[in-house]
Amino acid sequence: MRLVDEEMHQLSATKMHFALRITTLSFVLRVFTPFATVRAVCFSGTCNSRQPDLILELLGVGEESCRFTRRLPKLICPPNKTFFPPRSLLSPPLPPLSRIRFRSQSPLPPQLAESSGCELSISRARRWVSPISAMIPNIHLPMRSLEVKNRLLQCDTLLFFTFFFKYCSLPSVICFDTFCYCRTLVDDIKSLRLITAIKTPYLPDGRFDLEAYDSLIHMQIINGAEGVIVGGTTGEGHLMSWDEHIMLIGHTVNCFGTSVRVIGNTGSNSTGEAIHATEQGFAVGMHAALHINPYYGKTSLEGMVSHFEAVLSMGPTIIYNVPSRTGQDIPPSVIHTISQNPNMAGVKECMGNDRIKGYVDKGIVIWSGNDDECHDSRWAFGATGVISVASNLVPGLMHELIFQGKNPSLNSKLMPLIKWLFQEPNPISLNTALAQLGVIRPVFRLPYVPLPRARRLEFVRIVESLGRENFIGEKDVEVLDDDDFILVGRY
Repeated sequence: MRLVDEEMHQLSATKMHFALRITTLSFVLRVFTPFATVRAVCFSGTCNSRQPDLILELLGVGEESCRFTRRLPKLICPPNKTFFPPRSLLSPPLPPLSRIRFRSQSPLPPQLAESSGCELSISRARRWVSPISAMIPNIHLPMRSLEVKNRLLQCDTLLFFTFFFKYCSLPSVICFDTFCYCRTLVDDIKSLRLITAIKTPYLPDGRFDLEAYDSLIHMQIINGAEGVIVGGTTGEGHLMSWDEHIMLIGHTVNCFGTSVRVIGNTGSNSTGEAIHATEQGFAVGMHAALHINPYYGKTSLEGMVSHFEAVLSMGPTIIYNVPSRTGQDIPPSVIHTISQNPNMAGVKECMGNDRIKGYVDKGIVIWSGNDDECHDSRWAFGATGVISVASNLVPGLMHELIFQGKNPSLNSKLMPLIKWLFQEPNPISLNTALAQLGVIRPVFRLPYVPLPRARRLEFVRIVESLGRENFIGEKDVEVLDDDDFILVGRY
């Protein structure tokens, strides 16, 4: 690797030797961690303009077609020397890589402030594709995911780091910074309690409004949501092209993947299409997939099992049972069969609490798919949590309902809102409500149209009853006129 800087010759022989070791390390890491951005940063004992820091950087996932490219090394000298707390790989066993989130902003204790060190950071390249590019036919996302190999890769990489730093006499100050996207453990998904089926907002021309979308996600995070479903029924994934769909998953991961679990709805009634979309979803970094059973073209129970097993092999998966939309129930016999797969995280179940209780008794993780039943599902029937539509509007109240113990009073208080949300097929009411709250533009992709004016007035009364402060956004709720809404048929 060429080192480019006018002052490089000023490095002492010792520093050159150290830089050579780091260059070697970077080359080896390129081989051992092709799915991660690897940075090796060498610090000298003192820092001035004549003794710059050497930064070597390799880019991994996040580049187009999952190929990594090399950035030329840069020599920089930060104005103030910053050191990082030592975190040795030889200390007690590390937590799963998917949970390593050490911060690199804390300085060393004063007694160590003058010591030299090396900081190693593994993180996903923060890059997302412009929404406009998703509309260009000749731009394609990765056709094949290497995600299934990443769990073994993590272990190999950690072992390599352990012995390399111990026996190659390199400094032992090591941090794993930000978040490792290689693989989310299934147990991480099983532990989620409040998952929001997030709404996808639009610009007047029908394209994604990413600014509004990011604001919606941010409000979920600060109110305690642990996961989001991207491109689900509520997010209108069925009205998106697959390029749009995968781009939105990737954007969500890149912007919020360290703060919330991103679950991509990559299911389809075509097994081949579901496999392809799931590969792409994991390739852009989603933490888990949501899969529905084949709809319209119904299949046998054996075919249903085969369909799910074909996608379960790729990573953590939540099965979604909603017969009111698919026209076919996923019976317990199918769930019990596929639950033996280690990648099955659980089931989003919409068939009521008796079904949920039966699964819980068998040790299967269940999320209620019905906001009106989720309180009892959680506290009386053993459900882990809820995948919620109402939390788009009142995430704080839904967090309280799911996390703070039995609260029949709050549950009753939320019932008028929940019933209003589902008076028409979801997400019609939700789209109308978010527009009235001023957090999204009043744009609908057809065939969805806003609720009539009388029901929009009813929503204003519900907001006043629950308190505007409990809803997302800061603007006053208003009753929009019919002419305020934009209906988009082609986008």
